[in-house]
Formats: sequence, C-alpha cells, structure tokens
Amino acid sequence: MVPALIEGEIKEMRIEKNFKDRKIVLYQGDITDLKKDAIVNAANNNLWMGSGVAGAIKSRGGVEIEKEAMSKGPVEIGEAVVTTAGKLKARYVIHAAVMGQDLRTDEKYIKDATFNSLKRAEELELNSIAFPALGTGVGGFPIDKCAEVMMNTVREYLKTTGLIKEVTFVLFHKEDFEVFGSILDKIWKQGQV
Repeated sequence: MVPALIEGEIKEMRIEKNFKDRKIVLYQGDITDLKKDAIVNAANNNLWMGSGVAGAIKSRGGVEIEKEAMSKGPVEIGEAVVTTAGKLKARYVIHAAVMGQDLRTDEKYIKDATFNSLKRAEELELNSIAFPALGTGVGGFPIDKCAEVMMNTVREYLKTTGLIKEVTFVLFHKEDFEVFGSILDKIWKQGQV
C-alpha cells in the first residue's frame, strides 16, 4: 500500500494492479470524491437512499439523484439502474440493488448487483467505474466474503469486455481497505486476474 494522489486530491491509500489494457484499483477514501464515469451506490430494491454510501451520495450529490432513482424502482434484488450524478464529480450513479426492504443481503445478491452494475456501465460505453463494498454496511455482509465475491465477479466480467478499462473498489475504512488488498493479492498470486 502506498500513498498516492487521486485526481489531484488529498493523499490516500491506493493499490493498483494492471493487466492487459485494464486495471483494478483499491482506494481508501470517500467514493463521492472520485471523478469516474460512474460510481456505484449500494441500494435497496426500492432505490430510496438512506444512510451509508447512499446517504453520502445523496448528501453530496443532491436529492435529485434519489428522486430519479426512485422513479425507476422498485427493481428486482440484484438489478442495477443508472441515474445522473447531480453535483458529484462522477458522470453517473449506478444504483446496485443489493438488498430488499429488510436491508439484508447475501452472496448471490452481491454477485448479481456487481455484474449488473458492470453491464449498465458497458451499455453506456463507460471506461471507469467505482464500487463500494456492497452489502457490508447496513446489509451486514462480511467484508472478506464481499471482497471475494465482488473481485471474482469483476474478474470474470472483464474477461468478456474491452470497454471498461478501470474498476476501482473504494473502501472508507482502513481495515476494509486492508481486507480487500489481501483478497486482491491472493487472487493475483493465484493468477486468477
């Protein structure tokens, strides 16, 4: 882990793995600060924005993001919808419905929501997308299992597309960043990326 400047902002922790013409980046910080084609919101299937990542996106980007998202819901758990990004630096917010109204999630929902978020990005011909750790806040899913599910889903998806050039996993807490870093190293050493 090395400190690095992200898009000219304050120093944060960052790990980058390059393969072919693509890269997977781990970044410790606030997802709402990033200037990417899209950032992903860990959403519920009615697409209302409460606390955690959703609350931060709504607070920094504006309530119009939530209004637009809710107009597209409800959706099946595991689906993803796209909205504008309001006042955020990103161009779009992809709302990954990783949980239902009970605010619980599981491995299948996380995998499907990750896959469908990548699919929405590809449909819009986007080059960069940033994910939070889906389902680990309000959803209560273990961070290590989340890292494995999400990274393996991204790895498999990137084998089938040339459009998405950069996938960033954004972890707010240092401990979560370290867990994702450990899982990425494990996958990388096994030659799975």
